[in-house]
Amino acid sequence: MYYVIHSTCYCQYFWSIDNDISCTNHRKNRFDDRMKRWTLLLFLGLFSDLAGFGQTPDAKKLDSLFDALASRDLAMGSLTISVDGKVQYRRAVGAAFQDEGKTVPATVQTRYRIGSVSKLFTAVMIFQLIDEGKLSLDQKLAAFFPELPNAPKITIGQLLSHRSGLHNYTADDTGFPDWMDQPQTHEQLLRVIASKAPDFEPETRAEYCNTNYLLLSYILEKVGKMPYASALKQRITSKIGLKDTYYGQKISPEQHESRSYKFAEGNWKSQKETDLSIHSGAGSIVSTPTDLVKFIEALFALKLVKPASLDRMKTMVDGYGMGLFPYDFGAKTGYGHNGRIEEFYSAVRYFPESKRAIAYCTNGIVYPRTDILDAVLKISFQQPYSVPFSKTVALKSNALDQYMGQYASAHLPIVVTCTKTGSQLVLETKGKSFEVVPINPNYFMHAPTGTFFEFHPDKGELLIKETDNVYYLSRK
Repeated sequence: MYYVIHSTCYCQYFWSIDNDISCTNHRKNRFDDRMKRWTLLLFLGLFSDLAGFGQTPDAKKLDSLFDALASRDLAMGSLTISVDGKVQYRRAVGAAFQDEGKTVPATVQTRYRIGSVSKLFTAVMIFQLIDEGKLSLDQKLAAFFPELPNAPKITIGQLLSHRSGLHNYTADDTGFPDWMDQPQTHEQLLRVIASKAPDFEPETRAEYCNTNYLLLSYILEKVGKMPYASALKQRITSKIGLKDTYYGQKISPEQHESRSYKFAEGNWKSQKETDLSIHSGAGSIVSTPTDLVKFIEALFALKLVKPASLDRMKTMVDGYGMGLFPYDFGAKTGYGHNGRIEEFYSAVRYFPESKRAIAYCTNGIVYPRTDILDAVLKISFQQPYSVPFSKTVALKSNALDQYMGQYASAHLPIVVTCTKTGSQLVLETKGKSFEVVPINPNYFMHAPTGTFFEFHPDKGELLIKETDNVYYLSRK
């Protein structure tokens, strides 16, 4: 059993595949934009809600982590950890909705758009059709959409494993940013896909692409003879009792749905809402972390697909499975999927050996989500971890010497120069300098913009961490 406590606060490891359902801007451009916006900002006070399982040492440390994040307004969202089918920990922080002078605190019942984690649901339903003999991995795309590029060559298996070579329909060059908030029919989106030349020949490599799973959604509807939303309910949510998971519509705070926010100019600003007709099974599902752990537990308990199908889903080629990605944690084998849509980010993980499932959903974040999930896993697996902000870190001037110098990347036109003023570390880039504050050894924060700097002095490396991106620089 677990108990619920309500409190109010006023105040590249896991993400190697981006799983981004949003428009595909280059990371360089996003980085340059953020560099231009490094100015002094103020934080907005949020509310928090938590639920823990007993007061075990792990729960206490997890509480400390989220207390630190919530009290500094560094994260909004919800986390659930389950072991062997039993929920051990739940926590929600921040606001589910805050607009027009109204703030609704997030709770563990708050529902989030899960973006590309929807693809895992779609893959499961495709494999159910395969288990039923209604579809095969070798079946060609031409049987369903002969008008699409390379349709006679592309197989269902290649769509599942992102090896089709089809162009991403959410790329900027399709005009996606201009129509992402407008309803789109299947026919309209198929025309977008048909209008773009393939990026590579099928099976020659793997490259993450939303087009693959949009098409799988349409194939699911054709073969199953029902809309995607109905298939999701019949094949998964009703079967395993997911009460908070469904095909999303326009966001409704009255239905405990959250809106997404981005921290800018001293405030959390609500983001443009995507019309979910655009994404179908590539990114249109709404869920909660608790439902997500139930879902992935059911998948690995073989309640949804046959053993052979799960084995195919777990088989990795070039780092891609069929609906699953590898997310090992040290020597512990893990599987899962990430998602992003607007400023919603989500992740679900399963570690078969310990039967441990973890799901995290956020609707607005400052502290790097990679670090949050890394911390959760370390604490959950009882590995050493020091909660950031738990104590004041004071560095003497000579301790900063190990960080001095210039850092650059072979892939980004950016140089960061590290100097010091007394015992204060100062970073300079593109003619602008700013001070950063230590929050842990070798880990610094520029609080106004939520940018974090992690040094590895022994390797001469500097990692610049933002909400969803990590940039690797080396000392020159």
